[in-house]
Amino acid sequence: MPEGDTVWQAARRLHDALAGKVLTRSDLRVPRFATADLTGRAVLDVTARGKHLLTRIEGGLTLHSHLRMDGSWKVYGNGQRWSGGPGHQIRAILGNTDRTAVGYRLPVLELLRTTEEHRAVGHLGPDLLGPDWDPDRALANVLQDPARELGEALLDQRNLAGIGNVYKSELCFLLGVTPWLPAGDLPPARATKLPALAKKLLEANRDRPIRITTGLRGQDLFVYGRARRPCLRCRTPIRVADQGDGSRERPTYWCPTCQPGPAPTPARRGHTN
Repeated sequence: MPEGDTVWQAARRLHDALAGKVLTRSDLRVPRFATADLTGRAVLDVTARGKHLLTRIEGGLTLHSHLRMDGSWKVYGNGQRWSGGPGHQIRAILGNTDRTAVGYRLPVLELLRTTEEHRAVGHLGPDLLGPDWDPDRALANVLQDPARELGEALLDQRNLAGIGNVYKSELCFLLGVTPWLPAGDLPPARATKLPALAKKLLEANRDRPIRITTGLRGQDLFVYGRARRPCLRCRTPIRVADQGDGSRERPTYWCPTCQPGPAPTPARRGHTN
């Protein structure tokens, strides 16, 4: 699933292509909204809210989409060949006289009144890249269930919006704790650093084509995707294991030396990279 910085970049591309221009083409290929026609209306803005995209359209309408694992929005110039996937994977087309935005494999696509956007995003916690960012509230949300594993609390978009599996692993490494640490056991000094560090990571990467958390040339990430490779700090092999409630487990990476604390037994380690 895309991280908040990736969705922010998608919103910026869509905004640059569509905002302030009248739609000359509109095609929503989902049964519920297949007859909706947005042509003749201007796109007002496109904004990201956590991992959600909100395309606001003249007349008090918002097109809400979510990329989840495989979705994407591609922007093409007139006459440019579309290359985001086969035609049957297209879920939305929004075009003007200059650009066309094509939504591929969008698992969530709905048209709603702008005044009712809360139905789609009202459950989200403070947005790390949004104007509603509130570090105190975000931290309180993460710590509200002391027994919950920190990694799971960070992924819960109701606590704070924008962290995905990559940032979960990287943030826990930078805090020096394992993702399986109960949130309530996070040392106070590190808990205080958590909101600002999370925001710093996403803000630093929202304008980059390649995500970097290390600041090291040629080494983009500290632990994510680096199973069995040496830790960049201590040279201990990085480990990986699934974390989740059994219904949505995600590969999670950590250094057993730099991140002491609770961790899965070897029997739960199912990934090699």
